[in-house]
Amino acid sequence: MASAAVTASFQYRARTACVWLVDDDRGLVHALTCVFHAAGHDVRTFVSGELLLAASDLAAADCIVLDLRMPGMTGLELQRALVRAGNCAQVIFISAHADVASCVQAMKAGAADFLAKPLDPSELLAAVQAALARARLSSAAQAERAGVAQLFSHLTPREREVLERLLQGKRNKEIARDLGASEKTIKVHRSRLQLKMRVRSLAELASCIERAGLRKYLVQRQTP
Repeated sequence: MASAAVTASFQYRARTACVWLVDDDRGLVHALTCVFHAAGHDVRTFVSGELLLAASDLAAADCIVLDLRMPGMTGLELQRALVRAGNCAQVIFISAHADVASCVQAMKAGAADFLAKPLDPSELLAAVQAALARARLSSAAQAERAGVAQLFSHLTPREREVLERLLQGKRNKEIARDLGASEKTIKVHRSRLQLKMRVRSLAELASCIERAGLRKYLVQRQTP
């Protein structure tokens, strides 16, 4: 587990979730808007995929509930456009004309769920809540990785060399021999890098490095 200091400094900060609803059925849109508002979510509605893509704050969407078949751009076409744009919102498809091929295509492209009309409001709300929970976990993990990477960037080249050998399971004496330094000096480097990374133990440090994907940046210097 990451250190308390890292977690406290870079934790994901919760906010009111924003659900975007895309469907050309205005009656359904009104009914679902009431459901989402009652659950405490902010709601934005669109009658077409084109209008959603034209939104200036597209990144504000946490979850997009999307009709499969609409005039103009289809739901699958909108999903592909969102993926190309790098949008990270969770997507839930709804459709009265769902077929296996479309469902498979949507899920392979990263859809969180696929629900059939007529909709059960409680089922849809549960699907949205589950999608938002996954989004929060993903955001928290990204925030932690960014935080660890920021701390890692402050390590000196020598501290990174020491860290690489620590992660290989080497003792201070072995590291000192590898790097041509005294064991006392290695202990100082070890203490400083743990302080900079805000961890209390080598196990905690190793866990942070692995989860943040930073191991590849520790290139061991060849020694004679």
